[in-house]
Amino acid sequence: MSYLDPRTKLVMVLTVSSLAVLITNLYLLILVQIIAVATVTAAGGSILDMLKKLKKFLLIFVVIVFVQSIFTKGGQPLWQVMNFTIISDLGLFRGLQMILRFFIIISSASIMTTSTPREIIQGLVQCKIPYEMAFMVTIAIRFLPILRDEANDILTAIQLRGINLRQIPLLKRLKTYSYLLMPMITSVLLKAQELSIAMELRAFRAYPQRTSLRVLKMQRLDYLVMAVCILVFLIIMVLALKIK
Repeated sequence: MSYLDPRTKLVMVLTVSSLAVLITNLYLLILVQIIAVATVTAAGGSILDMLKKLKKFLLIFVVIVFVQSIFTKGGQPLWQVMNFTIISDLGLFRGLQMILRFFIIISSASIMTTSTPREIIQGLVQCKIPYEMAFMVTIAIRFLPILRDEANDILTAIQLRGINLRQIPLLKRLKTYSYLLMPMITSVLLKAQELSIAMELRAFRAYPQRTSLRVLKMQRLDYLVMAVCILVFLIIMVLALKIK
């Protein structure tokens, strides 16, 4: 379904991510996660790429479970140190809820990667969103990989000079990262300045209205997918209310 209209994919993302925020039942969250993975697969996304993205957040997820356990009162203790509860069943339950929410939101966001930036902008414009805002959102998304590449280049340059950051003490490592932050931000700002100059040279916002060579048109399949998404959303919300 990579040929679906970007507006249809946006509805898919909104319904799945909204369920992740509104639902608290762990079993229903697992069901929503399965639906999110199936939706990404149907939209033409790559499950392996999604898992690689989630792997980078593994340490953060473990920390979330510990923090939720420590600051959640109640439940049966599973791990105690000197009468202080480190992990409880209720804290573990809420930590898993939070992790599933992250999984679902990241999975649903992968749906939009199956469309080109031009299609996303056109879809947002045809949803009556001002072109400047649609362009700004798309450029912000495009700058995230640039920021990542700049950080990787700087870290590679440090390693080529014989510095192993993993063997440096934690405080010195954090201090080293603070030194790397300024040149990375400077490089990104220079790229943003070059982009703004290029936009000015191409007469960006010279006219109050823009025309587009390609106009998106909704097909029957788009309406069917949107109706199914809304129906699934309502069914799961009804189940969540009944479980409460």
